[in-house]
Amino acid sequence: MSVTRISLTMLVLTLSTAGCAKTPIVTSAAPPAPSGRAPASRAETGPPAPASRPESRPTTVAERPPLSGFRMVGALRDIHFDFDRYNIRADDAKVLDADAAWLNDNAHTLVLIEGHADERGTDEYNLALGERRAHATLEYLVSRGVRGARISVLSYGEERPLCAERTEACWVRNRRAHFLVKSEEQETTGR
Repeated sequence: MSVTRISLTMLVLTLSTAGCAKTPIVTSAAPPAPSGRAPASRAETGPPAPASRPESRPTTVAERPPLSGFRMVGALRDIHFDFDRYNIRADDAKVLDADAAWLNDNAHTLVLIEGHADERGTDEYNLALGERRAHATLEYLVSRGVRGARISVLSYGEERPLCAERTEACWVRNRRAHFLVKSEEQETTGR
């Protein structure tokens, strides 16, 4: 078989098994510990190997509550990521430290972390990258004392951009983890 035919066959098999996911990835199970490194290229297959997690730091995520009732809070600021990465940058760690302090002071709130990506890459890749970004953010908050059972993650990939221009300045704004909260009381009373 020629190299072209093999390449074409591999492409068809990849596309037929990957599908077309336009719906967000929602996670409601215990998250894997992120290694802080995204794949070096889109050709790299499989997820990065998870780092070992100390057993003394439970990060179990409760079943995701309904999205109704979640709202933005001015005290919680988004963090941003480098292209094709999901590790927490030093300047964003300071933002997350402040976010963790607010969340610890408001311990009766549920937190939804939305992971987002810019438009470059496939829908599937960007959904997975958004999920890794949300999980990296979750892990950081848990390391700062926020109870993991209060946190849910949701990936929108590239589907909810803040900016629609095709420039690096715009793409930087779209590569983010965004926070929404609601009180646990709202969840238990159904309001």
